[in-house]
Amino acid sequence: MSQARLMDGTALARRIVEDTAKRATALTERTGTAPCLATVLVGEDPASVTYVRMKQNRCRKAGITSRHVALPAATTTEELVGTLRALSADPEVHGILLQHPVGEHIDERAAFEAIAPEKDVDGVTFASFATMSFGLPGFVSCTPGGIMRLLDAYDVDPAGKRAVVVGRSAILGKPVGMLLLARDATVTYCHSRTRDLSSAVREADIVVAAVGRPRLIRGQDIKPGAVVIDAGYNAGNIGDVDFDSAVEQAALITPVPGGVGPMTIATLLEQTVHAAERQLGVA
Repeated sequence: MSQARLMDGTALARRIVEDTAKRATALTERTGTAPCLATVLVGEDPASVTYVRMKQNRCRKAGITSRHVALPAATTTEELVGTLRALSADPEVHGILLQHPVGEHIDERAAFEAIAPEKDVDGVTFASFATMSFGLPGFVSCTPGGIMRLLDAYDVDPAGKRAVVVGRSAILGKPVGMLLLARDATVTYCHSRTRDLSSAVREADIVVAAVGRPRLIRGQDIKPGAVVIDAGYNAGNIGDVDFDSAVEQAALITPVPGGVGPMTIATLLEQTVHAAERQLGVA
């Protein structure tokens, strides 16, 4: 069979951000208030610092104000929770992003739950997971939401298809499985303790690799004609899928970089503007 088509997340994300910028401008002109995203970073992890800076730059391009809160690595859970609650209560802040990771000494779940659901534009709270799972209005986790937009853009209808999600994290693996289930896919979760992972993946019409292990999924594991979404990101711009072999088997595949990553940020910006529209009463 011919090589897979690439699912261009960069181009799709650009279109979403352009539309988001128009909405942000219209909201600012109508209300006199620009959408505002607060980013919170604990410590100085180089990758996290770079990622937050990139998000701030994208905010500016999309007409979104960014407020950055940098906290020392020694910040306690109580201090972080207090910061997030204060931002949740601030009417000038419309969305809140807590950059992961926060340090092993911090109760990350307690920190996430300090974010008001109406400002949880990264989709990390219990409330967001519940609304996502039940198909109710709310905010989706950004990477899973971006994955679903990619599937839609390439006319991939999950209904009736067998989807295998490799990974079970609270903000990627689990929610993307719920979003696929809501679209009538038959979903199987695989993880580090799955026996004979290769045979499970070979049954999949849609594979979502989100486990954080470089090149774990190989071409021989891919069903011919499957759709492969590589949501992994490892050192050296390497995904969880061995791209060179998988591209020979799949019908559609996301590259790393340039696939899922840009969609994550685009979804974050779009949800920030939507949150601002709701809070300012113009949604």
